[in-house]
Amino acid sequence: MIANDLVRSLPPKALLTVQNLPFPKVASGKVREIFDLGDSYLMVATDRLSAFDVVFREGIPGKGILLTQISLHWFKAAAPIIDHHLVLHHDERVRAFCRDYPELQGRIMLVRKLKPLPIEAVVRGYLSGSGWKSYRETGKLFEFPLPAGLKESERLPEPLFTPTTKAQSGHDMPISAGDASALVGDSVFDAVRNYSLQLYRMGSERAQASDLILADTKFEFGLDTSGRIYLIDEVLTPDSSRYWPRPSYAPGKAQPSFDKQFVRDYLETTTWDKKPPAPPLPAAVIEGTQERYLQAYERIVANG
Repeated sequence: MIANDLVRSLPPKALLTVQNLPFPKVASGKVREIFDLGDSYLMVATDRLSAFDVVFREGIPGKGILLTQISLHWFKAAAPIIDHHLVLHHDERVRAFCRDYPELQGRIMLVRKLKPLPIEAVVRGYLSGSGWKSYRETGKLFEFPLPAGLKESERLPEPLFTPTTKAQSGHDMPISAGDASALVGDSVFDAVRNYSLQLYRMGSERAQASDLILADTKFEFGLDTSGRIYLIDEVLTPDSSRYWPRPSYAPGKAQPSFDKQFVRDYLETTTWDKKPPAPPLPAAVIEGTQERYLQAYERIVANG
Protein backbone atom coordinates (compact mmCIF):
# COMPACT_ATOMS: atom_id res chain seq x y z
CA MET A 1 0.00 0.00 0.00
CA ILE A 2 2.87 2.36 -0.85
CA ALA A 3 0.63 4.85 -2.68
CA ASN A 4 -1.68 5.06 0.32
CA ASP A 5 1.19 5.98 2.66
CA LEU A 6 2.69 8.38 0.11
CA VAL A 7 -0.58 10.26 -0.36
CA ARG A 8 -1.40 10.47 3.34
CA SER A 9 2.05 11.95 3.99
CA LEU A 10 1.62 14.75 1.44
CA PRO A 11 1.33 18.37 2.59
CA PRO A 12 -2.13 19.91 2.08
CA LYS A 13 -1.22 21.39 -1.30
CA ALA A 14 -1.67 19.59 -4.60
CA LEU A 15 0.80 19.45 -7.47
CA LEU A 16 -1.30 21.49 -9.87
CA THR A 17 1.21 21.90 -12.67
CA VAL A 18 4.36 20.21 -13.90
CA GLN A 19 7.07 22.78 -14.38
CA ASN A 20 10.75 22.88 -15.30
CA LEU A 21 10.99 19.46 -16.92
CA PRO A 22 13.60 19.60 -19.71
CA PHE A 23 11.49 17.69 -22.23
CA PRO A 24 9.19 18.90 -25.02
CA LYS A 25 5.56 18.90 -23.92
CA VAL A 26 3.36 17.24 -26.53
CA ALA A 27 -0.03 17.33 -24.81
CA SER A 28 -1.76 18.82 -21.78
CA GLY A 29 -5.10 17.49 -20.58
CA LYS A 30 -7.37 18.21 -17.65
CA VAL A 31 -5.30 15.92 -15.45
CA ARG A 32 -2.27 14.64 -17.39
CA GLU A 33 0.77 16.22 -19.00
CA ILE A 34 2.66 14.30 -21.70
CA PHE A 35 6.31 14.88 -22.60
CA ASP A 36 8.48 13.48 -25.39
CA LEU A 37 11.48 11.47 -24.16
CA GLY A 38 12.58 10.49 -27.67
CA ASP A 39 11.96 6.75 -27.61
CA SER A 40 8.81 7.03 -25.48
CA TYR A 41 6.40 9.45 -23.82
CA LEU A 42 6.41 10.52 -20.20
CA MET A 43 2.84 10.68 -18.87
CA VAL A 44 2.45 12.65 -15.64
CA ALA A 45 -0.78 12.60 -13.64
CA THR A 46 -1.18 15.86 -11.75
CA ASP A 47 -3.59 16.47 -8.87
CA ARG A 48 -5.81 18.74 -10.93
CA LEU A 49 -9.55 18.37 -10.55
CA SER A 50 -12.16 19.04 -13.19
CA ALA A 51 -15.92 19.00 -12.88
CA PHE A 52 -18.49 19.87 -15.54
CA ASP A 53 -15.51 20.21 -17.93
CA VAL A 54 -13.98 23.05 -15.91
CA VAL A 55 -10.58 22.74 -14.18
CA PHE A 56 -10.50 24.06 -10.62
CA ARG A 57 -7.80 26.16 -9.02
CA GLU A 58 -7.56 23.67 -6.19
CA GLY A 59 -6.50 20.08 -6.65
CA ILE A 60 -6.94 16.89 -4.67
CA PRO A 61 -3.61 16.08 -2.95
CA GLY A 62 -2.26 12.78 -4.19
CA LYS A 63 -5.01 12.20 -6.75
CA GLY A 64 -2.48 11.78 -9.57
CA ILE A 65 -0.56 9.19 -7.57
CA LEU A 66 -3.69 7.18 -6.83
CA LEU A 67 -4.91 7.32 -10.44
CA THR A 68 -1.50 6.19 -11.72
CA GLN A 69 -1.15 3.32 -9.26
CA ILE A 70 -4.68 2.08 -9.91
CA SER A 71 -4.02 2.19 -13.66
CA LEU A 72 -0.74 0.28 -13.28
CA HIS A 73 -2.58 -2.35 -11.25
CA TRP A 74 -5.17 -2.79 -14.01
CA PHE A 75 -2.67 -2.74 -16.87
CA LYS A 76 -1.05 -5.81 -15.32
CA ALA A 77 -4.43 -7.49 -14.86
CA ALA A 78 -5.38 -6.68 -18.48
CA ALA A 79 -2.17 -8.07 -20.01
CA PRO A 80 -3.65 -11.54 -20.76
CA ILE A 81 -6.43 -9.81 -22.75
CA ILE A 82 -4.60 -7.10 -24.70
CA ASP A 83 -1.20 -5.43 -25.06
CA HIS A 84 -0.85 -2.12 -23.22
CA HIS A 85 1.13 1.03 -23.78
CA LEU A 86 3.68 0.66 -20.96
CA VAL A 87 7.27 0.33 -22.18
CA LEU A 88 9.29 -2.83 -21.56
CA HIS A 89 10.86 -3.02 -18.09
CA HIS A 90 8.52 -0.25 -17.05
CA ASP A 91 8.93 -0.37 -13.29
CA GLU A 92 12.74 -0.41 -13.46
CA ARG A 93 12.79 2.50 -15.91
CA VAL A 94 10.40 4.52 -13.75
CA ARG A 95 12.53 3.96 -10.65
CA ALA A 96 15.62 5.14 -12.54
CA PHE A 97 13.78 8.18 -13.90
CA CYS A 98 12.50 9.21 -10.47
CA ARG A 99 16.00 9.22 -9.03
CA ASP A 100 16.48 12.42 -11.05
CA TYR A 101 12.89 13.66 -10.55
CA PRO A 102 11.77 12.49 -7.08
CA GLU A 103 8.81 14.90 -7.07
CA LEU A 104 7.22 12.69 -9.74
CA GLN A 105 7.39 9.53 -7.67
CA GLY A 106 4.25 7.45 -7.97
CA ARG A 107 2.56 9.62 -10.58
CA ILE A 108 4.24 8.78 -13.90
CA MET A 109 4.04 6.18 -16.64
CA LEU A 110 6.55 5.68 -19.46
CA VAL A 111 4.58 4.69 -22.53
CA ARG A 112 4.98 3.70 -26.16
CA LYS A 113 4.40 6.24 -28.91
CA LEU A 114 1.04 5.24 -30.36
CA LYS A 115 -1.74 6.85 -32.38
CA PRO A 116 -4.86 7.21 -30.18
CA LEU A 117 -8.16 6.16 -31.74
CA PRO A 118 -10.68 9.02 -32.12
CA ILE A 119 -13.37 7.33 -29.99
CA GLU A 120 -13.92 6.60 -26.31
CA ALA A 121 -14.80 2.94 -25.69
CA VAL A 122 -17.57 3.02 -23.07
CA VAL A 123 -19.08 -0.09 -21.51
CA ARG A 124 -22.18 0.11 -19.31
CA GLY A 125 -23.35 -2.67 -17.04
CA TYR A 126 -25.89 -0.62 -15.08
CA LEU A 127 -28.40 2.10 -15.93
CA SER A 128 -26.91 5.32 -14.61
CA GLY A 129 -25.74 8.80 -15.58
CA SER A 130 -26.35 9.77 -19.19
CA GLY A 131 -27.54 6.24 -19.90
CA TRP A 132 -30.35 6.62 -17.36
CA LYS A 133 -31.25 9.97 -18.89
CA SER A 134 -31.38 8.40 -22.38
CA TYR A 135 -33.60 5.57 -21.12
CA ARG A 136 -36.04 7.93 -19.40
CA GLU A 137 -36.39 10.02 -22.55
CA THR A 138 -36.49 7.29 -25.21
CA GLY A 139 -36.89 3.90 -23.55
CA LYS A 140 -33.51 2.98 -25.02
CA LEU A 141 -29.89 3.14 -23.94
CA PHE A 142 -28.81 5.33 -26.84
CA GLU A 143 -29.25 2.95 -29.83
CA PHE A 144 -30.06 -0.14 -27.75
CA PRO A 145 -33.70 -1.04 -26.95
CA LEU A 146 -34.22 -2.04 -23.31
CA PRO A 147 -37.09 -3.67 -21.40
CA ALA A 148 -39.71 -1.27 -20.03
CA GLY A 149 -39.87 -0.45 -16.36
CA LEU A 150 -36.18 -0.49 -15.48
CA LYS A 151 -35.11 1.58 -12.47
CA GLU A 152 -32.24 3.99 -12.05
CA SER A 153 -29.01 2.10 -11.24
CA GLU A 154 -30.56 -1.24 -12.25
CA ARG A 155 -28.29 -3.89 -13.73
CA LEU A 156 -28.66 -4.24 -17.48
CA PRO A 157 -29.55 -7.59 -19.02
CA GLU A 158 -25.99 -7.64 -20.41
CA PRO A 159 -23.13 -5.14 -20.60
CA LEU A 160 -23.45 -2.80 -23.59
CA PHE A 161 -20.74 -1.09 -25.64
CA THR A 162 -21.76 2.55 -26.18
CA PRO A 163 -18.90 4.47 -27.83
CA THR A 164 -18.58 8.24 -27.75
CA THR A 165 -16.68 10.90 -29.60
CA LYS A 166 -13.40 12.08 -28.09
CA ALA A 167 -13.88 15.81 -27.61
CA GLN A 168 -10.85 18.08 -27.32
CA SER A 169 -13.03 20.39 -25.24
CA GLY A 170 -16.53 20.09 -23.85
CA HIS A 171 -18.45 16.84 -23.57
CA ASP A 172 -17.87 13.55 -25.35
CA MET A 173 -21.05 12.67 -27.24
CA PRO A 174 -22.58 9.20 -27.80
CA ILE A 175 -22.33 7.88 -31.34
CA SER A 176 -23.79 4.80 -33.00
CA ALA A 177 -21.80 1.68 -33.69
CA GLY A 178 -22.04 2.49 -37.38
CA ASP A 179 -20.61 6.00 -36.96
CA ALA A 180 -17.83 4.74 -34.69
CA SER A 181 -16.98 2.02 -37.17
CA ALA A 182 -16.79 4.62 -39.94
CA LEU A 183 -14.26 6.58 -37.85
CA VAL A 184 -11.87 3.74 -37.09
CA GLY A 185 -12.68 1.04 -39.65
CA ASP A 186 -14.81 -2.07 -39.29
CA SER A 187 -12.10 -4.48 -38.17
CA VAL A 188 -10.64 -2.07 -35.60
CA PHE A 189 -14.11 -1.26 -34.29
CA ASP A 190 -15.00 -4.93 -33.87
CA ALA A 191 -11.72 -5.59 -32.04
CA VAL A 192 -12.14 -2.57 -29.76
CA ARG A 193 -15.70 -3.58 -28.89
CA ASN A 194 -14.62 -7.13 -28.08
CA TYR A 195 -11.62 -5.98 -26.04
CA SER A 196 -13.77 -3.47 -24.14
CA LEU A 197 -16.40 -6.03 -23.17
CA GLN A 198 -13.71 -8.51 -22.06
CA LEU A 199 -11.97 -5.84 -20.00
CA TYR A 200 -15.24 -4.75 -18.41
CA ARG A 201 -16.09 -8.32 -17.41
CA MET A 202 -12.61 -8.81 -15.96
CA GLY A 203 -12.84 -5.53 -14.03
CA SER A 204 -16.37 -6.28 -12.85
CA GLU A 205 -15.39 -9.69 -11.47
CA ARG A 206 -12.38 -8.30 -9.65
CA ALA A 207 -14.38 -5.36 -8.32
CA GLN A 208 -16.93 -7.79 -6.91
CA ALA A 209 -14.12 -9.46 -4.95
CA SER A 210 -13.41 -6.02 -3.45
CA ASP A 211 -17.10 -5.57 -2.52
CA LEU A 212 -17.53 -3.02 -5.29
CA ILE A 213 -19.82 -2.75 -8.32
CA LEU A 214 -18.25 -1.53 -11.55
CA ALA A 215 -21.29 0.21 -13.01
CA ASP A 216 -19.62 1.55 -16.17
CA THR A 217 -16.24 2.55 -17.50
CA LYS A 218 -14.41 3.92 -20.52
CA PHE A 219 -11.29 2.66 -22.22
CA GLU A 220 -8.96 4.23 -24.74
CA PHE A 221 -6.99 2.43 -27.42
CA GLY A 222 -4.14 3.31 -29.74
CA LEU A 223 -2.40 1.84 -32.79
CA ASP A 224 1.26 1.30 -33.56
CA THR A 225 2.66 1.78 -37.05
CA SER A 226 1.72 -1.79 -38.00
CA GLY A 227 -1.92 -1.29 -36.95
CA ARG A 228 -1.68 -3.35 -33.75
CA ILE A 229 -4.14 -2.28 -31.04
CA TYR A 230 -3.00 -1.33 -27.53
CA LEU A 231 -4.81 -0.33 -24.35
CA ILE A 232 -3.68 3.20 -23.43
CA ASP A 233 -4.24 6.19 -21.14
CA GLU A 234 -5.82 5.14 -17.80
CA VAL A 235 -7.69 1.97 -16.92
CA LEU A 236 -10.61 1.39 -14.52
CA THR A 237 -9.78 4.36 -12.30
CA PRO A 238 -12.39 6.37 -10.37
CA ASP A 239 -11.93 9.12 -12.99
CA SER A 240 -12.82 6.81 -15.89
CA SER A 241 -15.24 4.48 -14.10
CA ARG A 242 -18.27 4.48 -11.85
CA TYR A 243 -17.66 2.34 -8.74
CA TRP A 244 -20.39 1.73 -6.17
CA PRO A 245 -20.16 0.03 -2.77
CA ARG A 246 -21.89 -3.35 -3.13
CA PRO A 247 -23.30 -3.64 0.42
CA SER A 248 -25.44 -0.50 0.08
CA TYR A 249 -26.50 -1.05 -3.55
CA ALA A 250 -30.24 -0.49 -4.05
CA PRO A 251 -31.78 0.12 -7.51
CA GLY A 252 -34.25 2.96 -7.87
CA LYS A 253 -31.95 5.84 -6.98
CA ALA A 254 -28.49 7.23 -7.57
CA GLN A 255 -25.74 5.34 -5.73
CA PRO A 256 -22.83 6.70 -3.68
CA SER A 257 -19.62 6.42 -5.65
CA PHE A 258 -15.86 6.51 -5.17
CA ASP A 259 -15.07 9.43 -7.44
CA LYS A 260 -15.52 13.17 -7.85
CA GLN A 261 -19.31 12.88 -7.70
CA PHE A 262 -18.85 14.22 -4.17
CA VAL A 263 -17.59 17.47 -5.73
CA ARG A 264 -20.39 17.58 -8.32
CA ASP A 265 -23.00 17.09 -5.59
CA TYR A 266 -21.53 20.02 -3.65
CA LEU A 267 -21.44 22.22 -6.75
CA GLU A 268 -25.11 21.52 -7.44
CA THR A 269 -25.91 23.22 -4.12
CA THR A 270 -24.19 26.44 -5.25
CA THR A 271 -25.23 29.14 -7.70
CA TRP A 272 -22.28 28.45 -10.03
CA ASP A 273 -23.32 28.42 -13.70
CA LYS A 274 -20.80 25.65 -14.58
CA LYS A 275 -18.74 28.03 -16.71
CA PRO A 276 -15.17 29.24 -16.06
CA PRO A 277 -13.91 30.43 -13.72
CA ALA A 278 -14.57 27.66 -11.23
CA PRO A 279 -15.59 28.67 -7.70
CA PRO A 280 -13.26 27.93 -4.77
CA LEU A 281 -13.74 24.55 -3.10
CA PRO A 282 -14.09 24.32 0.69
CA ALA A 283 -11.43 22.31 2.52
CA ALA A 284 -14.07 19.78 3.61
CA VAL A 285 -14.96 19.04 -0.03
CA ILE A 286 -11.30 18.59 -0.99
CA GLU A 287 -10.67 16.31 1.99
CA GLY A 288 -13.85 14.31 1.38
CA THR A 289 -12.94 13.80 -2.27
CA GLN A 290 -9.42 12.72 -1.41
CA GLU A 291 -10.78 10.19 1.06
CA ARG A 292 -13.00 8.66 -1.63
CA TYR A 293 -10.06 8.24 -4.00
CA LEU A 294 -8.04 6.69 -1.18
CA GLN A 295 -10.83 4.25 -0.41
CA ALA A 296 -11.07 3.28 -4.07
CA TYR A 297 -7.32 2.65 -4.21
CA GLU A 298 -7.34 0.61 -1.01
CA ARG A 299 -10.26 -1.57 -2.12
CA ILE A 300 -9.11 -2.12 -5.69
CA VAL A 301 -5.37 -2.61 -5.20
CA ALA A 302 -5.40 -4.32 -1.80
CA ASN A 303 -7.96 -6.91 -2.90
CA GLY A 304 -7.04 -7.15 -6.56
